[in-house]
Amino acid sequence: MRDDVIQRGVSRVLTELAKAGIRYHRKRVLVTGGAGFLGSWICETLARQGSHVVCVDNFSSGTPENVKHLKELENFKLVSHDITEPIFFDEKFDIVMHLASRASPLEFERYPIQILKANTLGIWVALGIAKKDKAVFLYTSTSEVYGNPTPENIPTPETYNGNVNPVGVRGCYDEAKRCGEAYVVAYQREHNLDTRIARIFNTYGPRMRAGDVYGRVVSRFIDQAITGQPITVFGNGKQTRSFLYVTDQVEGLLRAALLPPASCQVINIGAEEETTILQLARTIKRLTGSRSPIVHNPLPKDDPSRRCPGIEKARSILQWRPKVNLEEGLKDTILWAKGSKH
Repeated sequence: MRDDVIQRGVSRVLTELAKAGIRYHRKRVLVTGGAGFLGSWICETLARQGSHVVCVDNFSSGTPENVKHLKELENFKLVSHDITEPIFFDEKFDIVMHLASRASPLEFERYPIQILKANTLGIWVALGIAKKDKAVFLYTSTSEVYGNPTPENIPTPETYNGNVNPVGVRGCYDEAKRCGEAYVVAYQREHNLDTRIARIFNTYGPRMRAGDVYGRVVSRFIDQAITGQPITVFGNGKQTRSFLYVTDQVEGLLRAALLPPASCQVINIGAEEETTILQLARTIKRLTGSRSPIVHNPLPKDDPSRRCPGIEKARSILQWRPKVNLEEGLKDTILWAKGSKH
């Protein structure tokens, strides 16, 4: 059941890419953080389209389980390595995708130095590989670079420079990603590297880890709901997020990495519909048939009050739009999560 959900999702992405004439066949692609949530989906999609994929991961938040089935393929290679340390490859890459970084807000207090290193030292190493090979470079940045946007900047355009607290608990992630973007642009300007920056908004789906420090809001709520634990909402739950299903995100990223008009662009990739955290909790409770109570915990410091992307650039440059609505995506994610409990 779990594998069926993943395979159906990957097939959906492949179908959309085929419709757009986007082909990675025989492209040599390096994916850092490739055993993580998004990285493993990208590796699987690329491998099934005939790419030669090298996945680098130190399994700090990714897991070998996500890619173990790919190790049987001749066109996939898994390398256990911390990308913040230099690494050299005999093969030459056409595309380098830097996804390596812890990303859960619950990790920010526990692993701030690892997060900073992944998006500074790590991106420096990855950019060096791309520079050597004259490869296209895709960096997965984040909506967190915007901090807490003012109301007039919702939906948030790529031109908004952000309202970020550099010394707050989220600063290790927010500012690391902002620094990562500066690295990317510096390599583009100084070395004429073909770079693309994707600012990812809240993405969810199968393989997103739940519980402890790894759990992000969707996976945490689903895990709490199906195990009968209280569903923990921070604050009053009126803060909003724009939730994008993983297949839409992967399709957007793979368009961004290959389409020529995306060269040297910064592009938001996210859902346009805002959902309050309390609405999300109630929807997950209904879809799981759970009797878990919804409880309220203190709101973390610097927690953004709203998240909603402007996606005009993604529509025009990538010819991309979200296709999976929230309820449909949640149903597949719940189906996968229930399968993981057996």
